[in-house]
Amino acid sequence: MLTVYRQLLRLYPAAHRQQFGEEMLAVFVDVRADIEKKKFFAQTTFVVREILGLIAGACGEHMRCMLGPDSGFPLSTRSFAMRNGFRFPKTTAVLMILILCGVVIAIKRGEDIAMSLSHVNPSIVPIQPAHSTMLTGLAFFSIFFYSAGLLGWAILFALRRSGVHRLAQMSGEQK
Repeated sequence: MLTVYRQLLRLYPAAHRQQFGEEMLAVFVDVRADIEKKKFFAQTTFVVREILGLIAGACGEHMRCMLGPDSGFPLSTRSFAMRNGFRFPKTTAVLMILILCGVVIAIKRGEDIAMSLSHVNPSIVPIQPAHSTMLTGLAFFSIFFYSAGLLGWAILFALRRSGVHRLAQMSGEQK
């Protein structure tokens, strides 16, 4: 299998092979040594996954060579694939705030429904629509914390202490 893996590594562009080939081979050997102790199905799954991963990775690298380093491969093989220039998705914080707002609004609506039920008589009365005043508070809450985050980022940027600046200052041998 090691010979097949080395042959498949030749599918990658030469520059990529020179930079990452030995490391990829070393990782493959380590993982293969661990997987040899497992059952046949796990070994077969590992081999198939590695072969398909090498072919897809080689196609992706050739596309990046042809279209440029910042262009993404339109048919992404994995959503969590690491590559040069990988960054944490910027929309994550926004989506987390939207989810938090949705949960808080759902809790508030649940409390409104519970309050509209008659506690004296067990029969259920019609539920009246409740007007939520919580949305304005959530908007101010979000604006405040986004401003605090932006201020913190601006301070780190001004002090040149963010990870981007530290990585940019490293020499080629340290990377």
